[in-house]
Amino acid sequence: MSEIKKIATRESYGNALTELGKEHENLIVLDADLAEATKTGIFKKAFPDRHWDCGIAECNMTGIAAGLATCGKVPFISSFAMFAAGRNFEQVRNSIGYPHLNVKIGATHAGISVGEDGATHQCLEDIALMREIPGMVIINPADDIEARAAVHAAYEHEGPVYLRFGRLAVPVINDRPDYKFEIGKGTVLKEGSDVTVFATGLEVSETLEAAKMLEKDGISAEVVNIHTIKPIDAELIVSSVSKTKKAVTVEEHSIIGGLGSAVAEVLCEKAPAKLLRIGVEDRFGESGPAVELIQKYGLDAAGISKKIKDFME
Repeated sequence: MSEIKKIATRESYGNALTELGKEHENLIVLDADLAEATKTGIFKKAFPDRHWDCGIAECNMTGIAAGLATCGKVPFISSFAMFAAGRNFEQVRNSIGYPHLNVKIGATHAGISVGEDGATHQCLEDIALMREIPGMVIINPADDIEARAAVHAAYEHEGPVYLRFGRLAVPVINDRPDYKFEIGKGTVLKEGSDVTVFATGLEVSETLEAAKMLEKDGISAEVVNIHTIKPIDAELIVSSVSKTKKAVTVEEHSIIGGLGSAVAEVLCEKAPAKLLRIGVEDRFGESGPAVELIQKYGLDAAGISKKIKDFME
């Protein structure tokens, strides 16, 4: 059996920017002294004149990007999610969101899979923060193929976009001929009849493995990839849950304000159903190897499977 191909979505980000740079001279990439980690260094190597290192000054970088957007450029600002969304929130809200400028935010190293960097760098709140900004699109891709497509779609979209990327290499799961990425449209990856599981980002591949485990216990799980958390695919959520009557969300983010909250809002308004939110409980992360942290927080396939099994019982 061949080994599963794994690629970190932050790597996909750097490669996609370089692809776009060849086609669009108005693309400018800004980084905050983290080009090697965010992988915008790949773009820098190809287009040194269009890669601007703003130093450890994320808020200033955002202001520069806002100015570039008013001049017809399409800037991508890049940093760790904790800085791009957290430290930078006021500037993103007031300088990008309020005037609805065409700035893209490439936030890497999101979630607890940042690993040994610890709780201060493990951003578990960024989706919640960005969801509050009117007009902000939020995309959390599941693999290399989806991440590349998301970057291209973000460039084509007129308005602010928050792109969430991970540090940890994840399996490629969207390598099929009929794959198509569209902002605001989720994808059913596996049909099921007992429970619908909505997953995003790194957790999509773990959820697919969990679904295989659940089959051994006689539980048929429908797995849906929600790569765009805002605007969310309410139509798909309602139609899928209408079949199973039970819903689960899985995310590498706090269960407060992220995918779980977004799905709960849709269900409460349009199709009330019992819901289980799987993610990081109301707590901070901790330092440790990424894979071990995912296991400890119950976000690996075995942990997800057990939680869903208990929920069904």
